[in-house]
Amino acid sequence: MRYIRYAILAVIGIGLISVSMANREAVNLQLLPQDIADLLGWNFSLALPLFVVVLGGVAAGVVIGFVWEWMREHKHRRDASRHGRELRKLEREVTRLKQDKTKGKDEVLALLDDAG
Repeated sequence: MRYIRYAILAVIGIGLISVSMANREAVNLQLLPQDIADLLGWNFSLALPLFVVVLGGVAAGVVIGFVWEWMREHKHRRDASRHGRELRKLEREVTRLKQDKTKGKDEVLALLDDAG
């Protein structure tokens, strides 16, 4: 199974390298449309290779998706934590009650009560 994973990662890596080599031309990346930038007097543009723009967009989308999903699942993690605390509290209470029940009894009888 590990070798299949390595093979898939190698194919993806070769694909990304070939796409990057095929799209090395520089493109102008502008923050605002030209008319709005002229109106505001703030013209920001950057010349980058096309593969950097494409792969950067994919990476930004993945990061935004992970953060969005992490925030969306917060209530489920909170509920699981609360249930875990309640479970530990109830387990401690059951242990305490078993000890109280077997207090003053013979040790062999207490062991049999715990087993059954």
